[in-house]
Amino acid sequence: MALPRHDTLVTYPDGATTSTGTVVHVQPLGGGRSAVLLDRTAFHPVDTAWPDQPTDRGVLRDGDDVWPVLDGLTGGIHDEALHVGADLPVRGGTEGWTFVVAHVVEGDAPEIGRAVTVEVDAAHRLALSAGHTGCHLASLALDSALAGAWTKSPPLDARGAPAFDQLAIQRSRIVTGGSVDTYRIGKSLRRKGFDPSVLADLAPIAAELDAQLAAWIGHGGAVRIDRAADDLSARRTWVCALPDGDVSIPCGGTHLASLAEIEAVAVELRTSEVEGGLELEMVTRVTLRDSH
Repeated sequence: MALPRHDTLVTYPDGATTSTGTVVHVQPLGGGRSAVLLDRTAFHPVDTAWPDQPTDRGVLRDGDDVWPVLDGLTGGIHDEALHVGADLPVRGGTEGWTFVVAHVVEGDAPEIGRAVTVEVDAAHRLALSAGHTGCHLASLALDSALAGAWTKSPPLDARGAPAFDQLAIQRSRIVTGGSVDTYRIGKSLRRKGFDPSVLADLAPIAAELDAQLAAWIGHGGAVRIDRAADDLSARRTWVCALPDGDVSIPCGGTHLASLAEIEAVAVELRTSEVEGGLELEMVTRVTLRDSH
């Protein structure tokens, strides 16, 4: 069977942790592993271009036959060739490419044409979704807390504050129940007008972050993912209701459905000297309410 010509349809943006799909292609990856492509899946893969959120955990199932999914990768098809994970040379949405979720299994893979059920580890997904929602909230709060550190007018974030997160981010990693974000404060950021001396005392910044996050969580606003289509490469946007209005951030990850699910968000800040400047690390931890 030829490689698919349509993106995998994904249901995880709505929070789905189960789905049924048809196997449309199986490609050996070496080492006894294969990439299984389905026409539809609830399985969230690692985004090759911005791999901040880890893959889901789970299985493919058909009756008594079960295939543990060892990894979930983003794949791209071009000129009748499938490129998976680190071998994918383009970003999602590139014209002329088809983008797919590759479910990596070991041993005998399900046959092409077979209908299988995707079962995602819901507890693990919830912990990652909490971490990703908390990450966005913390980045917005950090932008706000550092708004007075600019001597020029830089680009603004979704709430209208100077976009420190966007301009300084080097690495972002979503973990279960939290995130770790690393920012670089070097010559480039200083030329844009950022004064790093404000980071000499992190205590007042952390206090402002705590107060802002507590206010947003107390509001309990709804969270959703907007998208134009269910295709894997379709643009997706995180939308969160905050007391001063909805905010929107482009995002391909998974999230909670409401801030009311969160008991608290705790943020730790620390700096370290690096060649040419400073690094600021923000560690975010999300505690969910007992209902979870």
